[in-house]
Amino acid sequence: MDPKERIKELREKINYHNYRYYVLDQPEISDYEYDMLMRELIELEEKYPELKTPDSPSQRVGGEPLKEFEPFTHVVPMLSLANAFSEGELRDFDRRVREAVGDVEYVVELKIDGLSVELIYEKGIFTVGSTRGDGIVGENVTQNLKTIKSIPLRLKDDVSLVVRGEVFMPRASFEKLNEEREKLGESLFANPRNAAAGSLRQLDPKVTAKRDLDIFIFNLQKIEGRKFKTHIETLEFLNEQGFKIIPIHKKCSNIDEVIKEIEEIRNLRDKLPYDIDGAVVKVNDLEKREILGQTAKDPRWAIAFKYPAERKKTKVLDIIVQVGRTGALTPTAILEPVAISGSVVSRATLHNEDYIKEKDIRIGDTVIVQKAGEIIPEVVEVVKEERTGQEREFVMPDRCPECGALAVRLLGEAIRRCTGLNCPAQLLRGIIHFASKDAMDIEGLGPAIINQLLSKGLIHNIADLYYLKYEDLIQLERMGDKSVKNLLNAIEESKTRDLDRLLFGLGINLIGSKAAQVIAEHFKTMDNIMKAKFEDFTQLPDIGPKMARSIVSFFAEKQNVEIIEKLKNAGVNMKKIPKEKVNNIFEGKTFVLTGALGNYTREEATRIIEERGGKVTNSVSKKTDYVLVGKDPGSKLKKAQELGIKIIDEKQFEEMLKGENI
Repeated sequence: MDPKERIKELREKINYHNYRYYVLDQPEISDYEYDMLMRELIELEEKYPELKTPDSPSQRVGGEPLKEFEPFTHVVPMLSLANAFSEGELRDFDRRVREAVGDVEYVVELKIDGLSVELIYEKGIFTVGSTRGDGIVGENVTQNLKTIKSIPLRLKDDVSLVVRGEVFMPRASFEKLNEEREKLGESLFANPRNAAAGSLRQLDPKVTAKRDLDIFIFNLQKIEGRKFKTHIETLEFLNEQGFKIIPIHKKCSNIDEVIKEIEEIRNLRDKLPYDIDGAVVKVNDLEKREILGQTAKDPRWAIAFKYPAERKKTKVLDIIVQVGRTGALTPTAILEPVAISGSVVSRATLHNEDYIKEKDIRIGDTVIVQKAGEIIPEVVEVVKEERTGQEREFVMPDRCPECGALAVRLLGEAIRRCTGLNCPAQLLRGIIHFASKDAMDIEGLGPAIINQLLSKGLIHNIADLYYLKYEDLIQLERMGDKSVKNLLNAIEESKTRDLDRLLFGLGINLIGSKAAQVIAEHFKTMDNIMKAKFEDFTQLPDIGPKMARSIVSFFAEKQNVEIIEKLKNAGVNMKKIPKEKVNNIFEGKTFVLTGALGNYTREEATRIIEERGGKVTNSVSKKTDYVLVGKDPGSKLKKAQELGIKIIDEKQFEEMLKGENI
C-alpha cells in the first residue's frame, strides 16, 4: 500500500479507537493491538517526515474529555509514556539516556491498569481532582475522588502540591460488582479498568462511593517551597504526607538490574490483587530528568515496558450462543481447557457473526487464544495448517436460543437481538424498565421485589404483574400488609398511563420515550401501531429505517402480541389520552436543565415544558431564557451566571406552572 494511504488509514483507525477507549470507555481492541497500530504509524512518519502533520494521533496524548463534567486544564500536562516491548528496546532507551546525561540510576514501578488522575492540594487541603482527558484538559471529578478513602483530604503538612496517581478497582471488588449487576439485570463491566473508569465518571458521587475504588500515587508533579534530588525521595515524602504510594518502586543501578526487576514483576503479576499491564522505568535523578526533557507527547526520562498478552494454542470443541440481558446474541467458543495468565480458560468470546466470518473460525479448529485486557479470553487466530477437513462452519441462528423469538440484526449493526418479551434472559431487566418512572411508573416495584417474583415463579412476563394477588406478595421478604396493599394500588393505578408510556415500557430496541411519543401521537391506539407497516413509520418525523424495522419486527413476534393482549385484558390503557388543554405559558421560551430535580425526572420536566409550548436544549447560550437548577448542578449553571440568564429552582418552576410568576 502507498505510504500516504497507509498513514491515513492508521490515523483513522487510531482516532476511532482513541474515541472508543478514552471518551466512551468501550474499547474494541486489546492494548497490544492498539500499541502495534501506533508503533506502525510512528515508524512510517519517521521514515516519511514530510507526511507528519500536527493533527496526527502520534502527536497527541489521548482522547477528549466527556461532556458531562466540567473541563479542567491540568497544572502540569499529563503526558503518556513511550512503550518498550523487548529487552532490546529497553537497552536502546538506556543508551539514549546515558548519551544525554551519563550514568544514571533508575526506578522500576508497577504499571497499574486503571485511570490516571491529577490531584491538587493547596496548603495541605485537597481542592481539585481531574482525569487525564487529552493530557492538557481533563474532567473535574473532585467530588467523586473524595469518595475514595485512600485519597487524603488533608495532608500532614500545610504544603501546596500536585500529584499524579492511578485509580483502580481491586479484582475481588470487580467480581463482586459484576455479580451484583448481573442480579439486577445490568450490563457487566469487561474488566477492572473499565469498571474503575465507569465508576469514577458517575454523575452521582454516591454511586462512586459504593464502588470500592482505590488509588496509588506515583509521581510528584509540582510542589511549592521544597526541593528534592530524586524520585525515591519524593515518594518517601508523599508517603509521609498520607498518600498511598505505588507499592513496588525499586531503585536499580543499571539497565541489567532494571531488566531483572521487570522479570520479577512479571512473575508476581498473577499473585497481585489488582491488574497491572507492565512496568514503568524512570530516571531517579530529578535534575537529569530536567536535562532530558520531553517530546510533544511523552517524557524522555521514562518508558513503559508492556508485557505481551499471553497466547496459547487450543481447540474449539463447540460454538454456543448466549443471550445477554439486553437481548444481544453473543457467540462463545467452548474450548479444550488451557492455562493462561494464571487461570484455566475453557470459553472465549467470538464477539459476533462478522468476527467469526472474518477470522473463518470453525468448530473443530485449532486456534490461538489470548486474554485481552487480561480478563476476557478471545480467539485471535485460526491455525489453518492444522485443519483436517472435519471442521464444521458455524451458522448464527435467526431465532433466540432462550425463547425461540425472532433474532433481528438491524442494518449497520453487528449484533442480533432477541425480540421476545417472554425471553427469560431479558426478563429482569425488561420488567425493571417497564416499571420505571418514565414508563409505567409503578411505585414500590424495584429490582429486589422483581427478582423475588421471578425466582418464585410468580411472574413470567410484564403482563403477569397485573394478575398478582395479595397472597402472592405477602410471602415476599420485607413485604408487610401495608406495603403489599400500596404495591397493588400502584400496579392498578399504572393501568391508566398514556399510550406512549406503555409503548416505551415495552423496551423495543431503539424506541426511546421521544420516539414513543411521536408514534403514539400519530397512531392513537395500540391496535393501529400493531397493524402499521414499515413505510407508515418511516414517514413520521424522527423515525428512521432502523427504528421502523425494529418496531415492525417486535410486533411480528407472536409472543409479544399475546402479551399485549394479556395487558389489554387486564385493563391496561391502549389509547392515546387526549391532552388536557394547558396554557402555552412557555411559548417561544428555551429552557436548559442542570442537576438532579427532586419532584421530576428530566424526561418529565422536558415533557411539561414542551406541552406548554417551550423548548429544552442541552447547552446554555444567549438564546436560553431559563436554566432550571436541581441538586449538584454542573458547569451549565456557571455559564448561565456568566451570560446573565435567568436561573430558577423547582419551587419557582412550579410557581410558573401555576401562572404565578413568569
